[in-house]
Amino acid sequence: MRKIAVLGYGTVGSGVVAVLERSAEQIAKRLGEPVQAVKVLDIRDFPDDPIQKYIVHDFQEILNDPEIEVVAEVMGGLHPAYEYVSQALAAGKHVATSNKALVEAYGAELGEIAKAHQVSFLFEASVAGGIPILRTMNTAMIQEEIRQITGILNGTTNYILALMEDTGATFEEALKDAQARGYAERDPEADIEGYDAARKIAILASMIRGKHVRYQDVPTKGISGITKADIEGAAALGGRLKLLGSCSQEDGKLYVSVEPTFVPMNHLLAAVNSVFNAVMVKSSMLGDTMFYGKGAGKLATASAVVADILAALDGSGVYEMHTWSKETDEPSHPADRPCRYMVRAEGEKTEHPLIASLASTEGGFSILTEQCSKQELAELLEQIERRAKVRGVFRKVEE
Repeated sequence: MRKIAVLGYGTVGSGVVAVLERSAEQIAKRLGEPVQAVKVLDIRDFPDDPIQKYIVHDFQEILNDPEIEVVAEVMGGLHPAYEYVSQALAAGKHVATSNKALVEAYGAELGEIAKAHQVSFLFEASVAGGIPILRTMNTAMIQEEIRQITGILNGTTNYILALMEDTGATFEEALKDAQARGYAERDPEADIEGYDAARKIAILASMIRGKHVRYQDVPTKGISGITKADIEGAAALGGRLKLLGSCSQEDGKLYVSVEPTFVPMNHLLAAVNSVFNAVMVKSSMLGDTMFYGKGAGKLATASAVVADILAALDGSGVYEMHTWSKETDEPSHPADRPCRYMVRAEGEKTEHPLIASLASTEGGFSILTEQCSKQELAELLEQIERRAKVRGVFRKVEE
């Protein structure tokens, strides 16, 4: 029997135990022997749950158990998760984590510790839940130069924007609905202000650059300011607003952002609704690929954690997730280079060579620009403001 430990018995932790139990026969067939969570760390007791016999309250019981080969960290937060993970790696135990905050902040350091002790530090579940995007980039696409990644990386905001479009709900009404359904936290700031997506795109950007991209350096704008009029303005132009995380490399520069973005209806990301996530990757030889699935949820996220556990156990001793160096890489905003924009305004229409298309809306109009620089956009907005009031400016998704 191969023995593992789980740090945290919350939503994901209980999911990891459930996946191991439900897939026990398949796992044993793949590895040649069963895998068992023999210790589960939590500050609570669970007297009505069979897991109680495996519950421990002291991490040292896990750290000092030589039979535990893999530690699954699903506690969340930075501390004590960082201390536990770094100690486990230094003790020669593989680690699989779903903790995006931990990976974004300490991924480079933890990757170095793992390499020094010839163990694995795996974090597939930290980005896009159960979608196997990191492993694919790290294995099937290792020969590719990844030039651009664009994705819907937060299911809560995607659900809210879709509900606003489908029902005409205000942002506040859609947020309350998401909270009632359990899609949004009681304190939704990390989701609706884009910080959750910023951590995820920072991890992806770090992987393709080989340097640490801090989420605090990612230009980030959330959806709390989106109105019904913005949604209707996008629809009038044949598109939707989606909160997108994007990163791309061009001429040696890295461009990264998280922001509400105009997505034409013929774009693949426009069809991604509800709480689903999707990640589009543009690479040097394969071209465009898209990965779609559940970006969160108990079993979806736990499935990715278990996949990492099994990869560590059957990886001939070491399965190395190619992490990045501690050297930081400061990104630029995609708007620093020529882009196309959706502009919504209230008032009289205007004419300008940069206007590619125009649609009337209640009390005003929406336009889609030709590709233009920030300076050219500023000049266009100045001209619009002579007759109307600009209410919203949104970058168009990169093709």
